[in-house]
Amino acid sequence: MPVPLLLPVIPFPHVDPVLVHIGPLAVRWYALAYIVGIIAGWFYARAIIASPRFWGGPAPLTVVDFDDFIIWVTLGIILGGRIGYVLFYNFQHFAANPPEIFELWKGGMSFHGGFAGCVIAVLLFGWRRSIPALSLGDVTTAVAPLGLLFGRLANFINGELWGRPTDVPWAMIFPNAGPLPRHPSQLYEAGLEGLVLLFILGVLVRFGALKRPGLVTGAFALGYAAARIFCELFREPDAQLGFLWGGLTMGMLLCIPLTLAGFGFIAYALARPPIGKDG
Repeated sequence: MPVPLLLPVIPFPHVDPVLVHIGPLAVRWYALAYIVGIIAGWFYARAIIASPRFWGGPAPLTVVDFDDFIIWVTLGIILGGRIGYVLFYNFQHFAANPPEIFELWKGGMSFHGGFAGCVIAVLLFGWRRSIPALSLGDVTTAVAPLGLLFGRLANFINGELWGRPTDVPWAMIFPNAGPLPRHPSQLYEAGLEGLVLLFILGVLVRFGALKRPGLVTGAFALGYAAARIFCELFREPDAQLGFLWGGLTMGMLLCIPLTLAGFGFIAYALARPPIGKDG
C-alpha cells in the first residue's frame, strides 16, 4: 500500500495570548492590538489634520478636536463591535447567557458593528462641536486600516478566525482547529484590510480626496468590503453560523450594505464642489 505524500506545513508560531501578567491583571495581545491601533491612528490623524495642503487650506477641524474625539470613537468601536458580534454572530448563545456579553476579554468583536459605532460617534461628536461629519469621517476612515492591521495580527496570534483547509505551501495547522492544514486567513486580512487599504487611502488623501467630503469614507467602505469578501473565500465560517444563503458567509452578507453605502458616499462627494481655497 503506497504511503501518502505529506506536504510540508509551516508550523504555527505558538505565542501565549497573554503578553504579561501584572499581579492579577493579564495584558493580552488582543487588547494591546486595539490600544496600539487606536494610538497609531490617532497620531496619523493628527498629521493629516495639520497638513493644509491635503485640504486646500485649513482643515475644517483642529488637532485638539480629534484629540477629544478619540474617547468617543474608542467607545464606538468597543460598544459597536461587541453589540454587533452579539446580534450578528451568536445571538442565541448570548440571549441564553446574558452575563457573557460583558466578558470582552474572551474575544468576540464584529467589524461591521464597530463601524456602525464609529458612524454614531462621528455624527454625535460632529453635531456637538459643529464639525462637518463627513470630513471627520474621512479622517477617521483614512486611519482605520491601522487598527484593522493590528487587530488581524492579534487574531493570528490568538490562533482564532482561521482559514479553510488547503494544501498551499504556506498552510498552517492551527490549535483547536483540527489536524488539517489551513489558510492563515488572518494574515490575508491583515495585508488587504490593513496594509493595502491604508496605502490606497493614503494616496487618495495626498491627491486631494479630503477636499471632497465623503470621498475617503466611501473609498474605505468599498475597499474594506472588497477585501473582506475576497478573504472570506479562504476563511472558515463561524462554527455557530456556517454557510448561509447561496454559500455566502455572514461577513459577506454584511458587506453588501457597506458596499452600497460606499458607492453612495462617493457619488455624493463627486457631485458637490470641492472645499478649500484650492478647490
